[in-house]
Amino acid sequence: MKELWFQQDGATCHTARATIDLFKDTFGDRLISRFGPVNWPPKSCDLTPLDYFLWGYVKSLVYADKPQTLDHLEDNIHRVITDIRPQTLEKVIENWTSRLDYIRASRNSHMPEIIFKM
Repeated sequence: MKELWFQQDGATCHTARATIDLFKDTFGDRLISRFGPVNWPPKSCDLTPLDYFLWGYVKSLVYADKPQTLDHLEDNIHRVITDIRPQTLEKVIENWTSRLDYIRASRNSHMPEIIFKM
């Protein structure tokens, strides 16, 4: 657990004092969050794997065969999530690290050079 970092955005529901205190107790200085030791950068969808990878990836595959029923849609969602390979997630994490390095070097500007490098 000492190597894990926790990252969340600055949504009000995620930053209640009790929540932040719990995360600080659990992750120490390895917390990236509004009001955390490492502040969450504003407007930072560039740093959120769910935003820059997962939602678009899942949506493109879930709707590829145009599900017509809720059961079909749920089956597609389950299948797509289950089929994500560990290598794909490793690549997403490597890309996330590159994004962090870029933001540090460019003093918080957006990153057009690597944003689509997946």
